[in-house]
Amino acid sequence: MASLGSSLQGGAKGRVVPQAHFNGTVETTLRDAGIWLVIPCYKVRDHILQVIESAPAWIEGIVCVDDACPQGSADFLQAQGLDPRVVIVRLAQNQGVGGAVIAGYAEAARRGGRILVKVDGDDQMDLSYLPHLVAPILLGEADYTKGNRFSSLSHLTTMPGLRAFGNAVLSFAAKVSTGYWNIFDPTNGFTAIEASVAKQVTEKRISRRYFFETDLLYHLGTLRAVVRDVPMPARYGDEVSNLRIGAVLGPFVFRHLRNFVRRIFGQYLVRDFNVATLETLSGLALLAFGSLYGLNWLAVRDPGQAASAGVVMTAALPVIIGVQLLLQAMNFDVINVPSRPIHPYLRTLERIAAE
Repeated sequence: MASLGSSLQGGAKGRVVPQAHFNGTVETTLRDAGIWLVIPCYKVRDHILQVIESAPAWIEGIVCVDDACPQGSADFLQAQGLDPRVVIVRLAQNQGVGGAVIAGYAEAARRGGRILVKVDGDDQMDLSYLPHLVAPILLGEADYTKGNRFSSLSHLTTMPGLRAFGNAVLSFAAKVSTGYWNIFDPTNGFTAIEASVAKQVTEKRISRRYFFETDLLYHLGTLRAVVRDVPMPARYGDEVSNLRIGAVLGPFVFRHLRNFVRRIFGQYLVRDFNVATLETLSGLALLAFGSLYGLNWLAVRDPGQAASAGVVMTAALPVIIGVQLLLQAMNFDVINVPSRPIHPYLRTLERIAAE
């Protein structure tokens, strides 16, 4: 691991990141890896130039997506005489952060991008962590990587307490709804994805607005893509968030519940049928029977009548066994996180199709 760490430290200068030991491919450099930045631009005029100027020299291209920005981000950028790597995409109508990112992915991939890094335009993200973010994909160990600000207490020193609590709650909800029990901080927008995986997942009906990052994780789960967290600190300045908690709380709860139901049905009834399926179905049936039996007895009993031992056991035992079976199914789900990256397979299919 020491050699890998030293390679990452040198990555910002375009030095070699070894792959051969991990996946049998030839060595490559960050400069030759086809890494593109995708930056959605909406009310970030005060910070976007700092973000572009911070992009390392080994970044192949930068796609700035003007999401019908009222500040005229595209015109502003064009007037600056920017870095020749910058490509500007204009959206006629506001599509939200998800719509802007998907448009940016498509443009970067069309121009030959192989690893697509999404960066917000508000300068909250420390681009010195870019090598750490793309390394797992370069090494063939992940299909999608994302920042995690909760990996260390020291990383949270600048995050407001209420925001940290809210992110922790959302993180647990995302684990349940996406099946990625190994990740945290799902709303972190500093992400990287392999282009062939991006092409597959963006063909699905992904939420285009603030639920985008979490919904993307859900759809990556349907592809059995490997997702990895990358530790990094939180960074806040004078940027103003466009997110309004009260407006998204209800939709977030509904969408997490919807994705959870869809995931369990698809993963354990449609695409597979295994021991977790049996545990879930049996557990739900026993839990329902015990609960309904107990409630029915309470409804029809005579006033003051005490429950006999038989009645108690008939109601309680199915509930206890049902809960145990559901916990066992949950344990299976936790260890059923995807572990084999899919992008080598998808790249191979692309090469075959090209031939």
